[in-house]
Amino acid sequence: MPKTIAIVEDEADIRANYAELFQRQGYQVQTYASRPEALESFANHLPDLAILDIGLGDEIDGGFELCRELRSASPTLPIIFLSARDSDIDVVSGLRLGADDYLTKDISLPHLTARVAALFRRVAVMAHNSQENQLHQGNLRLDMDRLSAHWKQHAVELTVTELWMLHALALYPGHVKSRDQLMEAASIVVDASTITSHIRRMRRKFQDVDPTFDRIEAVYGIGYRWVG
Repeated sequence: MPKTIAIVEDEADIRANYAELFQRQGYQVQTYASRPEALESFANHLPDLAILDIGLGDEIDGGFELCRELRSASPTLPIIFLSARDSDIDVVSGLRLGADDYLTKDISLPHLTARVAALFRRVAVMAHNSQENQLHQGNLRLDMDRLSAHWKQHAVELTVTELWMLHALALYPGHVKSRDQLMEAASIVVDASTITSHIRRMRRKFQDVDPTFDRIEAVYGIGYRWVG
């Protein structure tokens, strides 16, 4: 069954262009012009992936709010921001709200479809049974089949991107993973500061359930490693 992509974009021509692009790729596409319209539909059934603009009609940051609501509904739904806004503040805000990727509208269409396909591949790989999908490291429990993480028996709500990065770190404790290696593990292409934002958000989520959490260690000038 074809995957369903939801596009939430308030400009009709842009919305139609993206819809046509993904329909040609064989996806089912749902389009929405506003946050309320999208939420009404999502209340009945979530898409397989959501692409959100930030400014939606009169809501300057409507996409941010929609991302927050979608992430509350599903910790692992792949979410991409696709916006003309390219400031560091907007990028960091989008990632902190739980988006898996942040792209600007000057991205080429082949690059856009490749990023979407990469997110779908990650979900497919997670669903494929393998011994590594059940990872136990001390108090950490990762179940990549169920897209779940637990620390000291407490659920930690991670996004798909965060799960992949955590899996890459925890699979070989003590081994340093460069930012490039973490990008490869998560199938994303971003700058170093974006990887740092993902790591900080991941740490914060663990610290929400255990304030003493200190297993993700930065190695200056190189990357990160799982300690313990």
